[in-house]
Amino acid sequence: MEGISAAFAAQRLQLAAKAALAAGVAFTIAPLMPGAASHYTYYAPLGALVAMYHNVAGSVRNGLQAIAGLAVGIGLAFILVSISDPSPLTVALFMGVGVLLGGLPGIGSGSDWIPTAALLVLLVGGRNAEDFSYGYLLQMAAGVAVGIAVNFLIFPPLHLNAAATSLAELRRALGRQLTDMGAALTEKWPPEHEEWSRRSEELSDAARSVRHLVKEADASRRANPRRKLHPRDIDKDYRDLQNLEQVTFHIQDMTDVLSDVIWNSDLPYDIPLEDTKPLAEAITATGEMLSTNEEGEDNGRQGRYDAAKVAVEACMAATTARQAEKGTVPASESVLLSLHRILRAVRPKD
Repeated sequence: MEGISAAFAAQRLQLAAKAALAAGVAFTIAPLMPGAASHYTYYAPLGALVAMYHNVAGSVRNGLQAIAGLAVGIGLAFILVSISDPSPLTVALFMGVGVLLGGLPGIGSGSDWIPTAALLVLLVGGRNAEDFSYGYLLQMAAGVAVGIAVNFLIFPPLHLNAAATSLAELRRALGRQLTDMGAALTEKWPPEHEEWSRRSEELSDAARSVRHLVKEADASRRANPRRKLHPRDIDKDYRDLQNLEQVTFHIQDMTDVLSDVIWNSDLPYDIPLEDTKPLAEAITATGEMLSTNEEGEDNGRQGRYDAAKVAVEACMAATTARQAEKGTVPASESVLLSLHRILRAVRPKD
C-alpha cells in the first residue's frame, strides 16, 4: 500500500502547512482583541491548532467542542473560587468533577479541555481570574475561527483518491490470495509455496483499513466546497466495501479449509485427487476476476466473471456425482460454496 502511504504523507504536509499558516494569522490578529484579551495572545494560535483537522467537518466539530469544554471548565473554576480558596483537596475534587463532566453527550474532544481550563484559571488566572478567563476564551475562540477558515478556504482536503485506491488494492490482494491457492492445488502436496496460508489476518487488517479510509473519504466531503468539483458516489464505495468484506470472509474460510486439508492429516476432511484440477481452475478463475480493474474495464470484468462462473459450475458438475471415500468428508464442497458466495457478492451490475 505504498500509494496510500505517499498520499497520506502529502496530506500530512498540507495539514502542517495550513496549521502553520493558521497559527501565524491567529497570532497576528490576537493583539487586536478587545480589553484584557489582548494580554493573552498566545492562546489564539493554540485555538488555531486545536481546530486544524484533516477534514473541514472535523475542524468545525473539534473547534466547537473545544470551546464548549473551555466554557464548562471556566465555569467550574469560578464555582470553586466562589465556594472556597483553592487547596489540594478542593482542586483534586474539582478536577475529578471536570473529568466526570467530560462524559457529557456531545462534548467529544472538548472533554479534555474541561479540567485543563479549570486548572489554568485557578493557577494562571489567580487574582485576575475574570480577566484571564475572558481573554483565554476569546483568544481561543478567535484562533478556532481562524483555523476553521483556513481549512475551509485553502485546499479543503478530500480523501477520495485514498479510498478508491484502497478498494482497488484490496480487490487485487483478494484476487492474488485466490490465485495463489489455485496454484497450490496444482503443486505436489504439501506445496512448496505456503505464504498464502498465513495471510488470513493480513486480509482482515486490509479490510479494516479500507473501511476506515472510506469513512474518512465520506467525512472529508462534508462542508467541503470542493466536493462539487470532484464528484464521487460514496454510497457505491460503501456497497463495494461491504461486498469485499464478504469476499474477505469467504476467502479466509477457504484459506483455513485448504490449510487444514493440506497440512493436518488427522482431520476427516479431504480433497479427492480428481477434484484438484477443476477446483484449482475454479479458484484461479475467480481470483483473476477479482484482480480485474474495477474502473473502466466493464467488458473485461464481465468476461472474467463469466469465465469464473463457468469454471465454478464445471467444478461442481465434476464433483457432484463422485462418492467420497469412506470415513472422509470432501472439502471440495465447502470451497465451492465459498466460491459461489464470492461470485454472488461481486456480480457485475447491469
